Formats: sequence, structure tokens, C-alpha cells
Amino acid sequence: MGYSMSRERKRARINFLRKVIAVLFLCCVVLLIADIVCMIVLINGGKKSKKTTSDTSATVESSVDPSASDAESETTPPTETTPAPVEVKEYLPENALAESYWGPLPEVTEVKPVQHNDVRGIYIAAAMRLDENIELASRSDINAFVIDLKDEGGGILYNSDIQFAKDMKLYNYKCNKDGSDPSWEDKGSYVQNAYNLDSIVEKCHQNGIKVIGRIVCFNDLSLARNHPEMSIVDANGNTMRFKLEGYKQFVNPYDTKVWDFLIEIAQEAISKGVDEIQFDYVRFPTISTKSGEAPYFGPEDTTPTRIDAINRFLQTARRKIQDPTGIPVTADVFGIILSSELDGKLIGQGWSTVGLTGVDAVCPMLYPSHYALNTQLNGKLFDKPDKYPYEVMFNALMAGKASADQEGYATVRPYVQAFTASYIGKDNYLDYTEVEIKKEIQAIYDAGYTEWILWNAAAKYANRFS
Repeated sequence: MGYSMSRERKRARINFLRKVIAVLFLCCVVLLIADIVCMIVLINGGKKSKKTTSDTSATVESSVDPSASDAESETTPPTETTPAPVEVKEYLPENALAESYWGPLPEVTEVKPVQHNDVRGIYIAAAMRLDENIELASRSDINAFVIDLKDEGGGILYNSDIQFAKDMKLYNYKCNKDGSDPSWEDKGSYVQNAYNLDSIVEKCHQNGIKVIGRIVCFNDLSLARNHPEMSIVDANGNTMRFKLEGYKQFVNPYDTKVWDFLIEIAQEAISKGVDEIQFDYVRFPTISTKSGEAPYFGPEDTTPTRIDAINRFLQTARRKIQDPTGIPVTADVFGIILSSELDGKLIGQGWSTVGLTGVDAVCPMLYPSHYALNTQLNGKLFDKPDKYPYEVMFNALMAGKASADQEGYATVRPYVQAFTASYIGKDNYLDYTEVEIKKEIQAIYDAGYTEWILWNAAAKYANRFS
């Protein structure tokens, strides 16, 4: 009886455990099903949310420009960010009259260090006697050639692609000694293609020679003839001819369209490998005119001075050429301005300010033959200046030394007379051989300068330099 009760209890316990296990299993199944249902709900909710967001975005895009086509959206270029201008130090004082006449100086967005050339050079015109002069450079300390890109009578001499220039004609001009009976001869294209600039630059560089591109600025009778609106005129708008310039026309140094043309030539030459840009005839003509009328540039009270005009051109050219590329811009000036402020005002070249325009070098043409008889320089009298190559060069440089010592002033690089000026009259000149030329160069060194350029219009330096 006791044994039977024990078996019954065991069975009851087993049945109870089975029921508990069954209940627990059922609970697990229910929980699993609940988890699956929750996951399905969450997944479906996410899809709905994405679809809603996509629909909303489409609605927003449509509301911005409901009429925009696919083609239009594909061809619309991205917005370009304009580089911010950088501040460039100017050594010339601000000039309110110049600002009102020409507007502000061009903005500069990048300034590269100037690649200054320590020049001991020779002028070789339109690459004349190139091989002969390369050989001269190989056995001397000459390291640079000045080559004409554009001269006063020949237009653009190299292989230029500037359309404005290609559309012009080149003219030859003649008149009697008193300026009467002027005549014009059509000489063909203003772009002469006298030489290939790319090839000349390559050959010079192969021989360790820097190329300085010379651009004649405002003495350009063909430009004045093709575009009389760019020429110097009188108060009635008549193009003027200038007595001491061979009764030729000049283009107007106040005209920014002329500036733009000159700057474009410089930029093209740099693209062909030129190492420096040198502006010559960066001046006004001497004042005497054929008609007797005075040149007219605007009302006196609203028109800047001639010196202001030349300085403004050089500042503008420097900002558009030298600052963004690092290629030096230089300027040739009359030698007389170092000792005569009045002459400087007449032609627009002020020695005390032209070197503060930011150009890399100024090149005064200090030829003894160009000074009048009985000229005073630096307190000394020279009865026949051409006979004193050392003394004239030295005293001319010393007369302008104080201005050149100003902070920010350009390098002074004189032009040296390497020709014989027999045209100034018997007993008034010397035959300029190597002896006279080396005296001029020594005077430059003794005045505290180290650079120079020899000038011979025919590029003949045999027996003149070694």
C-alpha cells in the first residue's frame, strides 16, 4: 500500500513537470512569433519613411524650378570662385586726379617673386647678327640680348597672332625738312614676321643668354595712322605732327586702349619664352608741333600731368605682367631727366618717380653724344660732352643718385653709347671703340651700379667690345 502511493506521487510530479514544460514551450513560441511580427512592422515602417523622404525631396526640387529641363541642368556650369585680390605695395603716393581720370589700378590676385636678371647686355635690333653676337657673348661677360618685338617704324617684327595688329597696315612716312608734303606708303602688314621669336628664344637660351623683348610704346606712326582716335590731337580733334620727332604722329599716352595693346604684345612674348619686357619711347613727344597748336588731353583741372600718365601706364603694365608672372618689366628713359626736371615734365618722365612705379629696372640712355655742347652735369661743365665718355656717364648718374636711393626704387641699368656720333659735327665727337666703351662701363661701376646695356643700332660690336 505504501509502495503504490509512492508510484502515484511520482507520476503526478512527472505530469506536472510535463505541463510546465509545455507551458514554457508555448510561451517561447509566442515570444518568437511576437519578435518576428515586430521586425516585419519595423522594416515596413522604414520603407515607408524612405519613400516619404524621396517624395518630399522630389517635391522640393520641383518647387525650385518646375519648368527646368534635364538638358538645361546638365549644361549649367558650376559656379566659379573668383580669387580674392591681394594687396600690392605701391611706392608712389595715392593720386586722386589719376584715380578719377583712369579709375583704380588693376586688381592683382597673385604676386610671384620677380625673376630679376643681372644684365650685362647688348641691343641686337630684330635679332641681327645673331650668331656673331652669340659668339661675342661666349667669350665675354655679356649675358642678355635686347631684341625688338615692336619698333618705331616697323610695326610688330616677330610671328605675332594678335588680331588687332594683324588687321593693321604698316606705313612708311616721308616729308620735307620743314614738314611739308607728307606722304604715306603702304608697306603691307603691320605684323612683319621678320623672325620667329620662339626659335630665337630657344637658341639664346641654349647659349645661356637671356632675351629681353623691347616694345616701342608711343612713337608709332603706323598705329596712329590706322587708328587716328588713338593719336595725340589738338583741341579740335586734329591729329598732330611733332617737329623735333621728324614731323611724325604719336599715339596718345593717356589712352588706356593703347596701354592694353602694348600689354597684350608683352603677354604674347612671355608665352614664347621671353625673359623680360622692356618698354621704350615710354614718353610724350617733344612739344613743338607743325600746326603750332598745343596737344589737348582734356581740361586742365581734371587732367593728370604727363608724368602721371607715364607712371600710371607703367604701374598698370607691371600689375598685369610682372606681378602675376614674375617676369620683369623695365623702362627706358631719356638721360637728360636725371639732371633736368623741366625736360622730364615735358616728355612725361620724372626721374624721382618713374623708378617708384614698381618696375624692376629703369634704363637711362646716358649717351655722351646726346648732351648739348656746354652742358652742366652734377655741377661740372662739359664743352663737348661726347669727348668725355667716363666723366659724362659718371656725373649724370651721380646727379640722379639721390632719387635712385629712395626706398622701393627700381634697379638702375644704364644704356651705354657703343656707336660713333659723327653727325654732331667735326671736332665734337670721338670714335667710340672698346677703350671709350669700357670707360663708360667703369663709370657705371664707380657710381655704384652693376648693370648695363650696349646700344648700337646696327648691332655691330666688333672692335667695340670683347
